[in-house]
Amino acid sequence: MIGSTKKGNPFAGVPVISGPTASGKSNLALRLAEELNGEIISVDSMTLYRDMNIGTAKPTREEQARVPHHLIDVLDPSESAHVAWWLEQAQRVLAEIRSRGRLPIFVGGTPMYLKAMIHGLFDSPPVDVQIRQQLEEQAAQLGNEAFHAQLKEVDPITASRLHPNDVRRVVRALEVYRLSGKPLSAWQTQGWFDESQPAADQIPKIWVIDWPRQELHQRINQRVEAMWQAGWVEEVRQLLQREKPPSKEALQALGYSEIIAFLKGEKNFTQTIEEISAHTRQFAKRQMTWFRGLKVCEFVPAKTSYEQWVEKIVEFTSASS
Repeated sequence: MIGSTKKGNPFAGVPVISGPTASGKSNLALRLAEELNGEIISVDSMTLYRDMNIGTAKPTREEQARVPHHLIDVLDPSESAHVAWWLEQAQRVLAEIRSRGRLPIFVGGTPMYLKAMIHGLFDSPPVDVQIRQQLEEQAAQLGNEAFHAQLKEVDPITASRLHPNDVRRVVRALEVYRLSGKPLSAWQTQGWFDESQPAADQIPKIWVIDWPRQELHQRINQRVEAMWQAGWVEEVRQLLQREKPPSKEALQALGYSEIIAFLKGEKNFTQTIEEISAHTRQFAKRQMTWFRGLKVCEFVPAKTSYEQWVEKIVEFTSASS
């Protein structure tokens, strides 16, 4: 078990600035880290990858020079990251920052990483290539809805939180059941705190920047257009020309598949921009749904002043020390 709260959660008492995509969490955290002698640890599954800068809204080199950033640009796009790996790296970096007497500030909105910080991870059966291939072929033959229905029969808890189109995770859940005879949900809850009732002093503090929906949508639309103008298409073109092709995980970054279709001539400029913006808005909605379902999150209005944020962080870290 990695990072278990039963053994003492290493992330207890750390501040986390989170929120949906385009909410401004990175800029806020940068200012806070500068003022409070802090270092930033990214909680983003896509900024891990080198040379995927524009599309992931990665902090610029200038911004990274102002404050030390960690778990950014640590993987080649051909590599794959998994939650257990990230959790181990985050614990290592956290310990190093604390040893320097500086304030660690976690920043990002990848739900799987945040959940792992709260609960830790238990070991589950290792990947079985043959079974996984069989399940992937079955999913393609049956269709997503029918395939998802199989998971509902053996693991209704996991099925209720996975969308039928999330084939990769549905495959993994069924793979775990076939290998162990035990639902994935049972593996994930052994000894964990119920996420609605964790002890306050045993978990990180997660603040979620909360924008009115229409304003967030406007910010998303503007950011997509700005990233396009900044050279996003060329970034994707160069990514595809690398000696080693990008991994499936890397290509899950928002907008990259749409730009690949654009480069192939399958979509025009207007269609591509509209699709990326729409998919990003949908992703932000899913993030907010996840945040609202996690009672440990505290929602902070987006218009909260910077001075109030400083007070929050100082008060929290003083109480936690």
